[in-house]
Amino acid sequence: MNEHSLDLVIIGGGPAGYIAAIRAAQLGLKTALVDKRPSLGGTCLNIGCIPSKALLTSSDHWHFIQHQAASHGIHADDLRFDLSAMLARKDKVVRTLSGGVDLLIKKNGIARYRGTARVTAPGIVDVDVENEQPVTLRADRILLATGSVPVELPQAPFNGGTIVSSTEALSFTEVPRQLAVIGAGAIGLEMASIWRRLGAEVTVIEFLPRIAPGCDADIAIGLQRALEKQGIRFHLEASVTSVDSVDGRPVVRADCKGQPIAVDADRVLVAVGRRPYADGLFPHDNSPETDKRGRFIIDAHYQTTLAGIFAVGDLVQGPMLAHKAEEEGVACVERMAGKAGHVNYDVIPGIVYTNPEAASVGITEEQAGELGMKIRTGRFPYAANGRALAGGDTTGFVKLIACAATDRLLGAHILSPHASELIAEIVTLMEYRGSAEDLARIIHGHPTLSEATREAALAVDGRAIHITRS
Repeated sequence: MNEHSLDLVIIGGGPAGYIAAIRAAQLGLKTALVDKRPSLGGTCLNIGCIPSKALLTSSDHWHFIQHQAASHGIHADDLRFDLSAMLARKDKVVRTLSGGVDLLIKKNGIARYRGTARVTAPGIVDVDVENEQPVTLRADRILLATGSVPVELPQAPFNGGTIVSSTEALSFTEVPRQLAVIGAGAIGLEMASIWRRLGAEVTVIEFLPRIAPGCDADIAIGLQRALEKQGIRFHLEASVTSVDSVDGRPVVRADCKGQPIAVDADRVLVAVGRRPYADGLFPHDNSPETDKRGRFIIDAHYQTTLAGIFAVGDLVQGPMLAHKAEEEGVACVERMAGKAGHVNYDVIPGIVYTNPEAASVGITEEQAGELGMKIRTGRFPYAANGRALAGGDTTGFVKLIACAATDRLLGAHILSPHASELIAEIVTLMEYRGSAEDLARIIHGHPTLSEATREAALAVDGRAIHITRS
């Protein structure tokens, strides 16, 4: 067996792992990156964030042509979409990005191993390298960044055909006539949007009393209304009891507010969350301690309960978001190198990439109430925004939450097209402990969607310009 000595071994080539590897190399650490996939990028790049956004974009173009183009004076007859071409474009986007990651790893002098890694002893990682001899990697530090996998429901186990996870839902070779989605979080809503736009009858079944858990209540309500107008049906406060096969087709049975319901489908997407994936990493029962949700317990330096073994991303506490994982990977290796790596967990944005998009950062109005905080809120609708009116889509609003005593921004919630881009301004301001007044004083280009953000900041103090006070 070949042996190699390094400063750091990173297991997992997703956003946390490959970015940590690049930063470690920049800091002079001799680094190896181990991942079992043929292409780097993890779930996010290969079967998650990137391919889903490619299909969301393609399906949104089709939806615009069908439902909005005529209002712009654009008339197109005898149009059709080619699903195979959409899927091919999605795959090309993934290949382009994964090829870019490969190049970055090579250019930074990082040793890459494709294979399955096992931590067999302190400082020792054995790798079963595909089509090559096994390798033993020795390092004082091992960083775990193996991400997460979809949660499977006992009453609806994945079978890769009629009951699927988001992985399979990104590659349907034909549009389901009827699609049932279990779970109304970001993944479920985004997949529901893609296939509804392309013609599927979509029903979403959610255990909680509203969609988009974690979003501000006003945003969640507004988003549900918008998606219902697009034809997506919702059953809330519904607990799935079984998925039965009737004449070869799945039927989702659930208890909805005390009443039994049955949803017929061609496909059932289970999108009820994800769990940390560390299966097989520690074959000799020497695993670090985990909490009740299977996440590794870490200290301020991301070190687990085993010395020299660190963990970041979906393996540890916090939202399972690619950008959170990236920042933790960087902070972890910076601290290894004696630098002040830092992640501000109070300003990590969360986004649902439907249309309209929902983007949030900081606390919600409900959370402020639960914490007994005295706040002021400001809200501005896109119906009063010139750019939104010119573009023909005035759905949504901006809602800001500020401390009543200091005016410091505590939270922001946006429902609109391009909310994922608009939220970054507020994240930046909150990172520097800015106030609603600071945001209100910033000159925004006209006409832009971002002017609604400034107007919402003015509204915190009751002086929004383009709406009357109620």
